[in-house]
Amino acid sequence: MAKPSVTSTDVARLANVSQSAVSRTFTSGASVSDSTRSKVLAAAETLGYRPNALARSLISGRSHIVGLVVAYLENHFYSIVIERLSRALQARGYHVLLFMTEPGQQDKVIGDILQYQIDGVVLASVTLSSQIAEECAALGVPVVLFNRYIADAQASSVTSDNVDGGYKLARFLVAKGFQRIAYIAGQENASTNLDREQGFVQGLAESGQRLWKREVGDYLFEGAAEAARRLLQSDERPDAIFVANDHMAFAVMDVIRSEFGLRIPADISVVGYDDVPEAAWPAYDLTTVEQPVDEMITAAAEILLEQMEHKVVNPAHRVAEARLVVRGSAG
Repeated sequence: MAKPSVTSTDVARLANVSQSAVSRTFTSGASVSDSTRSKVLAAAETLGYRPNALARSLISGRSHIVGLVVAYLENHFYSIVIERLSRALQARGYHVLLFMTEPGQQDKVIGDILQYQIDGVVLASVTLSSQIAEECAALGVPVVLFNRYIADAQASSVTSDNVDGGYKLARFLVAKGFQRIAYIAGQENASTNLDREQGFVQGLAESGQRLWKREVGDYLFEGAAEAARRLLQSDERPDAIFVANDHMAFAVMDVIRSEFGLRIPADISVVGYDDVPEAAWPAYDLTTVEQPVDEMITAAAEILLEQMEHKVVNPAHRVAEARLVVRGSAG
């Protein structure tokens, strides 16, 4: 076990090297000879020394910590994002500090994060105000929004082409001959929801149709279930439903089958958005739009690393192609 009283000076004395040589040994990428490294590591093991990352960050001005802010983990899409993004950053010598927030509280959380001398911020499933984005930029802390964006703000973004994804779903459903096509929205002010609905409505309009009915699920499982109940309790039911993400689509499909005894797709077809792993399960077999997670994570990591390593905030925006994945939930 490491002894708190052991310092780099003690290691340097035992290894008969300078204190700066000890520092370079424990700094990734720093120049140090093999013989010096061996002597330092042997001395450190003998004394039970471990470098103090916080102290080193105070000296270097770099913590190699990225703050990751999420509002909820109910949607498995974001669980996948957190795992893969964390691995991508760790491979480059950075670590992720996770913060949870409530809707409307993200600016306060980011204010708290800045006290940890983090090198960058990623927001997944949440957005932020232009004011806090400018504050981060003034401090030289790059911000990347994952699966969201803010127009004209000092923040980078990585999304799929949500407008095109919604458009492709509309054209697909119209080609299948559906006439009463409903939409269950996510959070009304989320860029993902706005863009998916915009593309969907545009696709319907180009085919001479318009949205038959609309409900709101707020990207919540129970919210989507309630929205489905409202749609299905009316005298005339939809023949197809586009649900703004897969997580909500699963709730809608459960309500259709278990509460109303209807068949998918024979009675009602359902499509979603994200293509989380569960979408391919036989129980759901969900037609959806794929968000290419690995491509989006690579883009987010590239933007963040470049700006952190150069200490320059220069907002960049990447949009990944949205690909329609056809399965059995739509007739």
